Amino acid sequence: VTFDPSVISYEDLLDWFWRLHDPTTLNRQGADVGTQYRSVIFFHSPEQERIARASRDTLAQRGHYPDPIVTEIQAASKLVVGPDYHQDYYRANRSQGYCQMVIAPKLRKLGLQD
Repeated sequence: VTFDPSVISYEDLLDWFWRLHDPTTLNRQGADVGTQYRSVIFFHSPEQERIARASRDTLAQRGHYPDPIVTEIQAASKLVVGPDYHQDYYRANRSQGYCQMVIAPKLRKLGLQD
């Protein structure tokens, strides 16, 4: 995924981020467990860090979640690109069980094309 601020603002990107996953589970998303599934926001500038922290703090203050938000906020470092078969996984594998059971319901919930 490449972030392009001419397509979506950083604030809107964070809004989607919070809506698409559970930020209260440490090193876990659904049935997937491990540090690779931790909730984390990477920033590239002090302004992005400020916006990310404010976004997290606002969400926490609203009391939307019964458990504390555990999302980390870290400076971006070198990105290691995953193998090709991980890229655009849903688009290439819509009929796979994981896509049908996990991704498709999230897209429907958000009113996005499935």
